[in-house]
This record gives sequence, C-alpha cells and structure tokens, in this order.
Amino acid sequence: MHPAPEGALAGSEDFVGCAATVLDFWRFAMSDLRVNNVRGYLAEFLVAMAVGSSGSRVEWDAYDVRAPDGTTIEVKSSAYLQVWEQKRPSRIEFTGLKGRTWTAQQGVASEPTYNADVYVFAVQTAQSHDAYDPLDITQWAFYVLPRSTLEALGYKSISLSTLQTLAGASVPFAGLAHAIASARKLGDR
Repeated sequence: MHPAPEGALAGSEDFVGCAATVLDFWRFAMSDLRVNNVRGYLAEFLVAMAVGSSGSRVEWDAYDVRAPDGTTIEVKSSAYLQVWEQKRPSRIEFTGLKGRTWTAQQGVASEPTYNADVYVFAVQTAQSHDAYDPLDITQWAFYVLPRSTLEALGYKSISLSTLQTLAGASVPFAGLAHAIASARKLGDR
C-alpha cells in the first residue's frame, strides 16, 4: 500500500471536530526553536534553503536533504545552550553518523551505514541565553565533510574539536552551498 502524497499545509487549515488550526498545532509543538528536535529541524531547513532544495523533509529517509543536483545531505545539529537550566554550556558532539536504512520492501537494514553524500554539522553558537537567537543566521556555524572522510575513519560520533581538525574553519550560511558542492566533488574522487 502506498500513502497518497500529502500537500503542503499553509497553517490555516482547521482540524475537524476541534476549534484549532494547523498553525495552532505548530505553535504548540514547535514554537521554541531552541528545543533539541526542533533545532534539528531548523538546521535541516537552513541547509535545504542554502542548497535550494524545495522538497519537504521526509521523516524516514536515509538522509535529511536532497540538493537539486541530487546530492544527499545528512544534517546534524548541536548547541551550547539548551532550554533547561545549565551549570555550563553543553559540550558539542554529534552522534548517529551511521544509521540503519528502512524500506517498506526490505524493512530495517541489518547494519548501520553512512547514508548521505555529504554531512553538514550545524552549531548554534550563542553562549548566553540573552544573546541566543535561533533566527539569527550569523549565530550558526556549519562544518562540512564528505561521506568518504567519515567512512575512512569509521566514526559513529564526532566531537567539535575533531570535526574542526577534519573540516577546518566553519562555513557561514552564505558559503554553505559551495562547501557542500565542494565536499561532494571531493567525496567522488
């Protein structure tokens, strides 16, 4: 059985049998962009905007974003600050670099693999709650690696310091599409 494709929602759609709209749900579930899972969705959105991807995210895809040229991108995000009280900023580490793919025909793959051409590691860099603005793109740092680099090392997770050694300096949002294209070419060699 194949589900019918869902059209993009505008937010004004009403729930049937409940005095609420889709926008009300979005406000309820995703109004705080600092929450870990929502921050991850935001990072995926920023990467999609950078490469000009027009599709919606697909929850169970093997990767997070597909660029118009077909490049598949896995996006990992982290931040120094969380929505809860902290004694100190969080240590930046990215986990889940390898994942088990799933298809309706074959189910879950037996072994986790690297499933994207390029990996983008997005760090929300604010270190004080007063300054934290998830909508300020200048507060995001992006690091880009080709899959081949991670495969060669076999990493399942990576710390920020190791990532900086491998990827070099962070890339601003304006340079992200170019960095992804360059990593794809490097990985194709």
